[in-house]
Amino acid sequence: MTSLADIRQQFLSFFEGHGHSVEASSPLVPDNDPTLLFTNAGMVQFKDYFTGAMTPPIPRAVTSQKCVRAGGKHNDLDNVGYTARHHTFFEMLGNFSFGDYFKEEAISHAWELVTKEFDLPKDKLLVTVYHTDDQAFDLWKKIAGLPDEKIIRIPTSDNFWAMGDTGPCGPCSEIFFDHGADIPGGPPGSPNEDGDRFIEIWNLVFMQFEKHADGRQVPLPKPSIDTGMGLERTAAILQGKHDNYDIDLFQSLINASVELTGVKAVGEAKFSHRVIADHLRSCSFLMADGVSPSNEGRGYVLRRIMRRAMRHAHLLGAKDALMHRLVPTLVSEMGAAYGELGRAQASIEAVFEQEEERFRRTLGRGTSLLEDATANLSKGDKLDGETAFTLYDTYGFPLDLTQDALRAKGIDVDTDGFDAAMARQKEQSRASGFKSGDVGTDAIWTDIRDEFGATEFTGYEDLQLSSPLVAIIQDGELVTDPKAGPVMFVTQKTPFYAESGGQAGDKGVVSFDNGAVITVSDVQKKAGDVHVHIGELSGAISQSATAHLSVNADNRKRTMANHSATHLMHEALRRVLGEHVTQKGQMVDGERIRFDISHGAAITREELAKVEDQVNAIILQNAEATTELMSPEAAMEAGAMALFGEKYGDEVRVLALGEPFGDQPEKAYSVELCGGTHVHRTGDIALFKIVSEGAVAAGIRRVEAVSGEAARQYLEEQAGYTRAAADTLKSKPEDVPTRIQMLIDDRKRFEKELSEVKKQLALGGGGAASAEDIGGVSVMARVVDGVSGKDLRGMLNDQLSALKSGIVAFVAKDDGKVAVGVAVSDDLIARVSAADLVNAGASEVGGRGGGKPGMAQAGGSKPEGADAALAAIKAAIEAAL
Repeated sequence: MTSLADIRQQFLSFFEGHGHSVEASSPLVPDNDPTLLFTNAGMVQFKDYFTGAMTPPIPRAVTSQKCVRAGGKHNDLDNVGYTARHHTFFEMLGNFSFGDYFKEEAISHAWELVTKEFDLPKDKLLVTVYHTDDQAFDLWKKIAGLPDEKIIRIPTSDNFWAMGDTGPCGPCSEIFFDHGADIPGGPPGSPNEDGDRFIEIWNLVFMQFEKHADGRQVPLPKPSIDTGMGLERTAAILQGKHDNYDIDLFQSLINASVELTGVKAVGEAKFSHRVIADHLRSCSFLMADGVSPSNEGRGYVLRRIMRRAMRHAHLLGAKDALMHRLVPTLVSEMGAAYGELGRAQASIEAVFEQEEERFRRTLGRGTSLLEDATANLSKGDKLDGETAFTLYDTYGFPLDLTQDALRAKGIDVDTDGFDAAMARQKEQSRASGFKSGDVGTDAIWTDIRDEFGATEFTGYEDLQLSSPLVAIIQDGELVTDPKAGPVMFVTQKTPFYAESGGQAGDKGVVSFDNGAVITVSDVQKKAGDVHVHIGELSGAISQSATAHLSVNADNRKRTMANHSATHLMHEALRRVLGEHVTQKGQMVDGERIRFDISHGAAITREELAKVEDQVNAIILQNAEATTELMSPEAAMEAGAMALFGEKYGDEVRVLALGEPFGDQPEKAYSVELCGGTHVHRTGDIALFKIVSEGAVAAGIRRVEAVSGEAARQYLEEQAGYTRAAADTLKSKPEDVPTRIQMLIDDRKRFEKELSEVKKQLALGGGGAASAEDIGGVSVMARVVDGVSGKDLRGMLNDQLSALKSGIVAFVAKDDGKVAVGVAVSDDLIARVSAADLVNAGASEVGGRGGGKPGMAQAGGSKPEGADAALAAIKAAIEAAL
């Protein structure tokens, strides 16, 4: 049997042999299209080549692209696991021509591959073309020798591709495989084309027009090719299967799920195992590309896919968290083709386990609510939108998970009501979605990049240089003679570091021969590698001027120390907390270190102390920092840590800091891929101190730290607080903790004594208050002053013990607050409930309470209603008895 991995490699090798450059799959988070939630097709990474925004460095390419369709326009989540070909994650095989070859060669390649390399029988294949594309029709006849009836003209948009309302577009040609007459369904274009007999395996897009806003389609000067072949569909055919979930990859994942749960993949359990296998892939790859579960955006989509899989694990009866135990099988199957899986494995497993444990805690409560809400619903009914929203908002059930849970009962959800509830909650929140920036300004940077090339960065060696101005931008437009004020500009060369990799852009001054000055406050990268300086212009300049650029050396020095310290801290955190720790975000400048990591629990003081000790030990080594340029693959083979979700070029800088340490004597302490600026020796950092640690999201912790002079000042400041406390306490600094604890103990004792005194005074100075008879029951009820709500329960218990049988009711006033409490002896709770009595009184003081029949309490906001509250309680007692 031809394995999925073999098919992937066969496709790539075939096109490599036909002059195509094999390009790596781009990350699932698109770095060149902020309008996309996830990469959903092979052409996404080449979009700028097709639009003309960038000049392609190669004429033709071939890829196996990771894709996710689980949100927004492309959302297959509801169908996944229940159909033969729906997936949240899939691989798209594609060959691309950037103005090189066109229809004839594309069709020739396709036919050669499927009939000779893959050896598919020609009588099982048919193709479609756009109904007016006579050229493609004739080429299929000529190259493939297909009869007219097997070249089907399709008049709909299914066979005409467009990038958007405007831009590149063109007709498509699809290749279909016939699975046989025993499977229902007709050929494309027929009334029953939606059946499963004829399956599309490859789509060839002939990008030959540019669509204008007025609807005109103008021929492109260099037509291009964009194709997409579903790897899973192709594998099913080549392995003699009709169902994608029967191919080798999915069977391995499903078998692992069966083994761990002990439940065979038959009946309804078959669908659960399929959901788990599919979602394992999409979630793992998303996390490997830097996405973390959260309650918004991409993180929300990841979390809802996770929770759908986890619910199906629950349906299978999995006693313990399941998903993290399946990750090794996935890495074994796909790690060779996608190295990021193996590198992120520890982190993926940790996040899966944390999320599943968290979800299991809420699943029971949410499921109970869902069962109660649908108890009286029948097949064809709808669950109200408010309940569905409560499940989402309170219990973390995404809407599609609720819909999935009700599928077996034939019950739908009022999605309009859900949307209305969601809209009410988000009325004051920011609008959801992914939007691009200023399109006009983005085009300016692209034009600058095409005309002048990338900015040459010299800042690793120099902090000063002179360079011609390339462009000046003011108020979003290119100008040649800007006026004084905010300005952006580009030079041929620059020593200024542009913000990237979590390191802030440099600050500094740019001067001109005529005395004009630009104070640079930030530097950003645009169009990939154009350094855009942002600052305030004083004086007058022209585009023909030469700029004398000077980086703020002190700020750069402090930034380098902080950045290098961050690398050391990252390694120390991994050694202290575990290899699941990975960077989830950072911001380093001349003032601070802010570092986010994946970790499911608070970092203890002892663990933080160990991290600090390790970092400072490496600093004291005063070891030389080394950088080396190499390919990303060679760097990772050498043990360098890559950051998940980062995109690396053909050549990367590998930074090594510190000598071998502890139980890892074979390599430098920290080895990472990083293009930032760093110290020359670890001793240049001088000192490292963590100042805070806390949660920023589920499973994400933030550590803030300082280094060098800032660390010294921080420690001096903390010592000053200790000295001030010692002076106030008239003790030695080392005795301050003991003295403070003594004061705390004294205060607790005094507060307890004061509380007892207040209780006695409130009751008239005696141990028990007098009771009155209501309906033959002893009732002790009164308004008491100077008693807080937290002391009320103790007073109720004491007085009820003294009565033995009866009812105690107090309305307590203290410092402008009011509390109502009622206690009922066990022999009376069948006749009267403390909770009912409390609510009767609470309504008079502007509150509402709760509790049990024997003891209940409420708070209020109207102490002036205390007497009325007591009267209401007595009236309720009389009515109940």
